[in-house]
Amino acid sequence: MSTTLTRGPVRVSERSPAPDLARGCMLLLIAMANTVWYLWGREHAVGSGRPVDGSWLDKATDAVLIAAVDMRVYPMFAFLFGYGMVQLYSRQVAAGTSPARARRLLQVRNLWLLALGFAHAALLWMGDVLGAYGVAGLLLVWMFFRRADGTLLAWTAALLGLLLLGTAVSAAGSYVAARTRTAGAAPDTGSFVDPSISLTSYLASVPDRLGQWVYTTLGQGVADLVVPMMILLAFWAGRRRVLENPGDHLPLLRRVAAVCVPLGVLGGLPNALDHVGVLGVPSHAEGFFLFVQLLTGFFGGLGYVALWGLAGHAVTRRRSRLLTAGRPASRAARAGGVLAADGLVAGALQAVGRRSLTCYLLQSVLCAPVLAAWGFGLGQHLTSFTMFLYAVAVWGLTVLFAVGQENRGRPGPAEVLLRRLTYRS
Repeated sequence: MSTTLTRGPVRVSERSPAPDLARGCMLLLIAMANTVWYLWGREHAVGSGRPVDGSWLDKATDAVLIAAVDMRVYPMFAFLFGYGMVQLYSRQVAAGTSPARARRLLQVRNLWLLALGFAHAALLWMGDVLGAYGVAGLLLVWMFFRRADGTLLAWTAALLGLLLLGTAVSAAGSYVAARTRTAGAAPDTGSFVDPSISLTSYLASVPDRLGQWVYTTLGQGVADLVVPMMILLAFWAGRRRVLENPGDHLPLLRRVAAVCVPLGVLGGLPNALDHVGVLGVPSHAEGFFLFVQLLTGFFGGLGYVALWGLAGHAVTRRRSRLLTAGRPASRAARAGGVLAADGLVAGALQAVGRRSLTCYLLQSVLCAPVLAAWGFGLGQHLTSFTMFLYAVAVWGLTVLFAVGQENRGRPGPAEVLLRRLTYRS
């Protein structure tokens, strides 16, 4: 095998529908989850991070997002990230690249993701996740990429056990806090999770964003355990090509979706009910919900991956029917663009998924300067519901951009940059 790269990045014809469908939908959920942090200048709940005030429509919006979106999206993204590493490695080795050189390519890419995450945080968004995935990728490729399947599953189970233990300890601590708290004590709320959004000076906001980014990168990438668990499971699934050949794994995908999606939603329900005032948990005990959200978010994210694996199978079957009917997908695409090949929704989601890095960064471009205090400051005047509408509109603009690029046969600018930095050609 060659010690140098024998092929370049993935070609469009080699891409599988399921991962791109999942990435396209995931970016809508990311916009819904992230934009709440732009609601600056008001009190936010300890357990959910969402505003404590608002109309019934705002509360209903928050409740749905807490149960179905918050801390459920980035685990799905982590799985797709790990799965993509296996795909990249497998293509390189199949083309004749040595395994050691292919692993080195993964690490170079992870380093550049970390650098892009730093730039993203410095310029726009303190909640960047690229750095977290870059750090997790560097550690896990080094420690686990060559390990046996049983080792991957054993370590996933061990990390899940640690997270369960942490949740139990948090529950006990919250119970003690609720029993010993002085009656009539002021609630534990804050004006905002990070001051960089509410600062009126852009230059002054940069150090605050970078400080939060370091915390997020190490916290999400390593400490909260969810991202490492998802990536380890993705290594296992990628070796079996679960998302590339979903038709061969339908029983597994159906079981995972049927079990994990309800677990994710039901696990977020107590937090959602407390936020709308049904449970009435004291604010000083709400920290318990953060661990519950983490734990059940792991299952929710895994269930969402399985759902999109099933959707990918449906798209693959549609393509097969087109071929059987004498209408190749490539001809359909030439006639009417990407939407004609796989249908309106599936085609648009795949177009976004193929440019997920560009669309993720584009969300920050469309949000931070408009919503933050150092920009136009619109975030101070929106509510949970109107911010939800804004998030959907932002995602819609990225869909229009991605579909336009797809129909012109052009990749996303961020994807081009990352590939050039990684492959050096």
